[in-house]
Amino acid sequence: MRLHLLAIGRLRAGPQRELFAQYARRLPWPLSVREMEARRASGRRRDHEAALLLEAVPKGAVLVALDERGATWSSEAFARQIGAWRDDGLANLAFAIGGADGHGQALLARADVTLSLGAMTWPHLLARVMLAEQLYRASAILAGHPYHRA
Repeated sequence: MRLHLLAIGRLRAGPQRELFAQYARRLPWPLSVREMEARRASGRRRDHEAALLLEAVPKGAVLVALDERGATWSSEAFARQIGAWRDDGLANLAFAIGGADGHGQALLARADVTLSLGAMTWPHLLARVMLAEQLYRASAILAGHPYHRA
């Protein structure tokens, strides 16, 4: 299974990028990152960003949209779902992180899962780090590794 992180905005050098890279290196699945920047008037910005993200979703991929209005899963539930996709032979799992205004309706309609990282709103650059950590935690849970309980 290949993981794809599709994101609006660029993660510049600094502590967030270093922390993201640390978790990404630990993943047992290959992870590709595609960053896109949309420069449109704010009224149509979400629609334009949604189009960019949708173009980047690999054919046949399960798409998980990170959105504040999405479902909140425990780390164990997230791991179980990742494990189920893996065990079902899923080739590509894509995660979409929108810009500051959130996702456009077209992306939310296409998403197989809409997932929230919690009730609080997080900057999309931190959401990448949090997602990478939860992906690593899911792999640790699935492997029975003590990281999850450390």
